[in-house]
Amino acid sequence: MKKTLVILATLIFAAACAAPPTNREVTPAANTNSARESAVALTEAEATAKEKAAWEAIKNKDYDAFAAILASDSMEVSPSNVYDKAGSVASVKEFEPTELHFSDWKFLQLDKDAFVVTYTVKVTGKYQGKDFPPESVRASSAWVNRDGKWVSVYHQECAIKSAPPPPPAKATPTPKTTASPAAAPAMAATGPDAIANEKMVWDMFKSKDYVNFAAVLADDFIEVEPNEVYDKAAAVKSAQFDASKAVLSDWKVVKIDDAASLVTYLVKMPGMVGMSPDGERHSTIWTSRDGKWLARFHHGTPVMKAPAMTMMPSKTASPAHAGSPKMSASPK
Repeated sequence: MKKTLVILATLIFAAACAAPPTNREVTPAANTNSARESAVALTEAEATAKEKAAWEAIKNKDYDAFAAILASDSMEVSPSNVYDKAGSVASVKEFEPTELHFSDWKFLQLDKDAFVVTYTVKVTGKYQGKDFPPESVRASSAWVNRDGKWVSVYHQECAIKSAPPPPPAKATPTPKTTASPAAAPAMAATGPDAIANEKMVWDMFKSKDYVNFAAVLADDFIEVEPNEVYDKAAAVKSAQFDASKAVLSDWKVVKIDDAASLVTYLVKMPGMVGMSPDGERHSTIWTSRDGKWLARFHHGTPVMKAPAMTMMPSKTASPAHAGSPKMSASPK
């Protein structure tokens, strides 16, 4: 829906200033769908059609239609900030997409009232009246059925980066990602508190407890990073990095519905090779399944703050926020 194409840095900074970020820490937006019992889950084709419709609303400059697509508590995570609905709607008015090419769709049904789509989009068009070259980004959106209407509650993007070359072979073996139950340390139970769950995951990274990390990921888990889209097995393998200096901040939560919550936050790891010096914005969707809260989806976006944008010759435009810079690669 909201796509981030990379143009001139000065344009990026202007857009970031034009769309005020939200200051919410926790958004009070439960699913109040009165027709919940009779709700029918959407098919993948229906889900992708809704996402494309958001793009078409921007392309047609139908800003009222675009605003109507967004939930009142919608959250957009961009490289420069985290935006609420008002900020997202304000920023699209300077973005004029002329050609849209979608590919690599993945569909994740969270429950009958919520889903996630992630995909690649290549966009050509204008920003603030100036042409920008075709650019491609990885984009993700979450939708929820509220009062019988499907609305977008979350969107995030990251510029596509090539995977870094593999590191030189080491004499020491790679840490194992599986172990017997007796070898795995005891883990506190996950629950409806998405922030607590996410902090628990980072404690696992710091202690290199990949067994319990794998245990809190759903089998259909999807992770989106600048260089790749991972399934569960690849996500567990990519998590084997030094997180000992990680500092987490800027927590924000949106309750998607009674069985799903989204948490987004900032991660900084001083000295981490390949990480933006300003850190990365990470978002995870946790859902309740068979009485246990599991991570179902994750998206990482390197941060690009305004002072650094003056050096960037390109920018990514987005239907929800037209000001997002090109990002450096994630450490994953």
